[in-house]
Amino acid sequence: MTQSTSMFGELAVSKKVAQALSEMGFEEPTPIQAQAVPLIMQGQDVIGQAQTGTGKTAAFGIPIIEHISAGSPSVQALIMTPTRELAVQVAEEINRIGHNKKIKVLPVYGGQPIDRQLRSLRMGVHVVIGTPGRVLDHLDRRSLKLGSVKTVVLDEADEMLDMGFVDDIESILQQVPDPHQTLLFSATMPEPIRVLSRKYLKSPEFISINRETLTVPQTQQFYYEVTHGSKAETLCRILDYENYESCIVFCRTKRGVDELVATLQTRGYDAEGLHGDLTQAQRDKTMKKIRQGDVDILVATDVAARGLDIERVSHVINYDIPQDPESYVHRIGRTGRAGREGVALTLIIPQEYKHLRLIEKLIRSRIQRATPPTFQEILEQQKQMVHKQIEDILREGKLDAYREIAKELLEFFDQEDALAAVLKHTFESRGIELVDNPSSYRNTDLGNTGAKPGMVRLFFTVGRQQNIRPGDLVKIISQEANISGRDIGSINIYEKFTFLEVPEDQAYRVLHTMDRYSLNGRRISVQLARARQ
Repeated sequence: MTQSTSMFGELAVSKKVAQALSEMGFEEPTPIQAQAVPLIMQGQDVIGQAQTGTGKTAAFGIPIIEHISAGSPSVQALIMTPTRELAVQVAEEINRIGHNKKIKVLPVYGGQPIDRQLRSLRMGVHVVIGTPGRVLDHLDRRSLKLGSVKTVVLDEADEMLDMGFVDDIESILQQVPDPHQTLLFSATMPEPIRVLSRKYLKSPEFISINRETLTVPQTQQFYYEVTHGSKAETLCRILDYENYESCIVFCRTKRGVDELVATLQTRGYDAEGLHGDLTQAQRDKTMKKIRQGDVDILVATDVAARGLDIERVSHVINYDIPQDPESYVHRIGRTGRAGREGVALTLIIPQEYKHLRLIEKLIRSRIQRATPPTFQEILEQQKQMVHKQIEDILREGKLDAYREIAKELLEFFDQEDALAAVLKHTFESRGIELVDNPSSYRNTDLGNTGAKPGMVRLFFTVGRQQNIRPGDLVKIISQEANISGRDIGSINIYEKFTFLEVPEDQAYRVLHTMDRYSLNGRRISVQLARARQ
């Protein structure tokens, strides 16, 4: 490489590729990348026995991008895949790796209008990824020229064999001029694949990745389907509902860690981040807080969390699903230790179901789908937590020092009010805020006229004194809480406070987003509205 280099784990890559890998969430190479990239970079032919999900696309994609001359518009790498879906998937990943180097990538496959592919090939591309049939079609049309090809990749060769593509593949390989490099990746190595490799690969290096198959038996595993925009909200619901002792939340990138920590801290959670950009002093300070119990949520990347020895981790949450299934096994292995049962929760967007199935195949079990806790379930859970902690204190005893204070309070205050006030003081000082049950505020407001069915009434500590108008609130809440202005119900603005109704299924998001929000220079509080008795 003529340009300055950077490190991707132990691998030296160009700075532009390193930046692209970081943006993709790759912090260090997977085993097949660590073994294959140096060999491919040296021009060696390689046979890689590895399954989907091991990171093999980047294993051949990184060297291909490094070797391509961006100034030449000719096709310099040809990748063959068994299906159009895989062709598109590989093309997308190669495109991301080569984005900063301005590398042009084109998938070609049947079922797509060939005119579009012909136009792109005429304009010039550097990497072609395609199914053997469509690649052969372009060769017959002479729209695809292989004269400048330096690297040929046969991806998932065993599947191409099963689909009857061997003759097409051989016909294509015979048209690639020497010298060139040939890379073959396959999950299995049947004899026809070995015959093909002996015929077309020159003294290949063989790499085999043995996948782990064990998971932690003491760990309950669940996943939640979310959208990109609701990830943080769903995580907050989970944290409010789950009775965790200590929790590790995994993000794919360093930037993701920083952004999530800021989000959690803004919403009042005791969270700290850990990733590779922290100094050793910062890392030691964070770990000290975790071990002392000053912080109960650690947000980390895979690399930063490696080698950590943290006791009492009751929950592992995959905020981002890991890039390879083995990382999932390592992540969830951090809970459920010392004979205790742990909980592993994973947030996925709909496009990640295929990745989830790869994880399930690896661990040889299905991960149960869960539904994010509702507003009412969270409220009930909070009450149960308070009740249990009171029981624990009563069971422990040692209350003599407090009995005198109790007697004095009962001389001046109603028993129920006094106990409620003590509970409020005690638990809020521990960071636990017990909010009202929705049944106590639904269908009521200051005038006792009632909220509409399915709506929740919220109390905002901002009013006419702050020159706030209904339109201002609708605009701000729509932007900050990602809620349609049309969904916002009645708004009653008073001198120092405001009541506002939102749909029940979006109330939690609005509450968490707008509480402590700075409005017209004033930090406001948002709470569930209490019913007027």
